[in-house]
Amino acid sequence: MMARHPMAANIALNDLDRRIVNVLQEGFPLVAAPFAAVAAKIDIPESQLIARLQRMTDTGVVTRFGPFLDAAAMGGAFCLCAVAAPADRFEEIAGIVDGFPQVAHNYEREHALNMWFVLATESPEEIDSTALRIEQATGLAVLRFPKLEEFFIGFRVAA
Repeated sequence: MMARHPMAANIALNDLDRRIVNVLQEGFPLVAAPFAAVAAKIDIPESQLIARLQRMTDTGVVTRFGPFLDAAAMGGAFCLCAVAAPADRFEEIAGIVDGFPQVAHNYEREHALNMWFVLATESPEEIDSTALRIEQATGLAVLRFPKLEEFFIGFRVAA
C-alpha cells in the first residue's frame, strides 16, 4: 500500500538526498549488487544509500521504489480504477484492495472518488474479473477508466 500520510513539513531533502533521487530516476542497474553500484556512482557507502532510501520511504518523501513494467507489451492489460470509500472504512478497504496481486499501486485522493488504483493483469479479460472480485470483497462499485491512448512523457522530478 502506498504511504497515506502527507510528507511531514519539517522533512527536507539535503543535497545528498537530492542526488540519490535524481540518480535513481535515471535507472537502476541490473547487476548482482545494484545498491552498491548506485552508491559507487554517488560516492557513498552502500549502507548509507540504503539507510537514506529507507528514511525517505518511511517519512513519505519517496512513495514508490520499483520498476514500471509494461503489462500490455507482455500480453496483459492496465486499467485505472476508482472507488468511493467511506472515510470510516478507508483503511479497511485499502487493505482489501491492496491484497489483490493485480493492484499495481493505490492512492488516496481528496475527491468523492477517494481511492484510485491501477490494475495490471496478465490478460485484458482479467481486468473485469478482478474488478468484480474487488467489488464483491468491498461492497463498493469499482469504476474503470481504461486507457484509450498511450503517451510517453518520460516523467522525472528534479529533486
